Amino acid sequence: MKYTEKQIKEGIKLHLIQNDRFKTNLMAVFLTVPLDKKTVTQNAILPAVLRRGTKNMQTQEEISIELEEMYGAVFDCGVEKEGDNQILKFYIEVINDEFIPEEDKGLSKKAIYNLLDIVFNPNIKENAFKIEYVEQEKANLKHIIEGRTDNKARYALERCIEEMYKNESYSLYKYGYIEDIENIKNDNLYTSYKQLVENCKIDIYISGIINEDLIQNIEENENIKSLKPRTPKYIKNEVKSKKDIEKINIISENLDVTQGKLVLGLKLLLENLDQQYDAIIYNGILGGTANSKLFQNVREKASLAYTAGSSYVRMKNTIYINCGIEIENYQKALDIIKKQIEDMKLGNFTEEEVENAKKGYISALKAVENEQDSELIYYFGKEFNKNELSFEDYQKRIEKVKKEDVLKVAELVKLDTIYFLQNGSIKIDNIRR
Repeated sequence: MKYTEKQIKEGIKLHLIQNDRFKTNLMAVFLTVPLDKKTVTQNAILPAVLRRGTKNMQTQEEISIELEEMYGAVFDCGVEKEGDNQILKFYIEVINDEFIPEEDKGLSKKAIYNLLDIVFNPNIKENAFKIEYVEQEKANLKHIIEGRTDNKARYALERCIEEMYKNESYSLYKYGYIEDIENIKNDNLYTSYKQLVENCKIDIYISGIINEDLIQNIEENENIKSLKPRTPKYIKNEVKSKKDIEKINIISENLDVTQGKLVLGLKLLLENLDQQYDAIIYNGILGGTANSKLFQNVREKASLAYTAGSSYVRMKNTIYINCGIEIENYQKALDIIKKQIEDMKLGNFTEEEVENAKKGYISALKAVENEQDSELIYYFGKEFNKNELSFEDYQKRIEKVKKEDVLKVAELVKLDTIYFLQNGSIKIDNIRR
């Protein structure tokens, strides 16, 4: 595998992941902008509207027929949140030319042409998207937002994030807000789209067997040539100045649930970005694996949780602890969780736990290289990190982590927010800190 990148124009970058381990070429276009309450809902609806048709393929049915004729090529799109950024993602996957008959070769060129056509050449009339497409996708987006509570565990995590980063862009929901949907019209949405395309960070990814003709085909694409250079505003991963947590924020929310969802938000007041690799191992020991302290002590030994684990968000230097518990076990579970955090600070973990966490993470890192989409996302994540590392260097840095490094991170961990989703059977006044 060989990774290279090339700047087509300022703010527009081509990323090439050259490998022959897959029979498909995976191609993607990512449009990145800072999260903003004024635009988050409009941006969220754009991928769904763009996939409805282009000037060359004017309906979604025409797009589907085109994909089917390309040996069943797969197209997908959506919106994600990466730190303080909102990202519009568009993918197309096709069989590599090496594995199709001679008369059908050139499939990858056709695929990238269609992908760029969907993203940058929408079907418009009189400087507006088709009104029926916009109205239909508004209804779909409203349904998605209203369905936030369907997945209680995910909803609880999102609500903890909102409370933990209240009044900051990271608190924004990636799909936006119902109250902003009605203000979206087919004309002002197209205006927003043009502004986004003119100013956003654009990354084009190709993973698979790549030849020079395909690269040239992208650079000479009319949609790419029509784009202007830009200095995109987007938020990179950084370590902010230390700020002590004055008090723990506690939120209890009631829904019709039979199982409580407990989420703790921990801020890592790291001193430098290099400590993020130590934080990865800290999280692995605390709650990131089946052998973690949370899993073993909260779920297995105390039998207080159906699920118990943690995840580390590098872009925000935050760890989220997630537990599904019987509602009446709230305080017992919270006390044991807090004890695991304190034990980490006291160094009550072994060298063996450090090594096991390192082995588990390195194994997961190697697995990324065996999944084409995961590998692509890994390289996209590097765009937001100032200390970019290859897979090999990343693994070497993880292997260097020692117990004393993890202990140093543990001393920099501060409990910021406790969020509890329940049915109202526990009164907030009775919750101890």
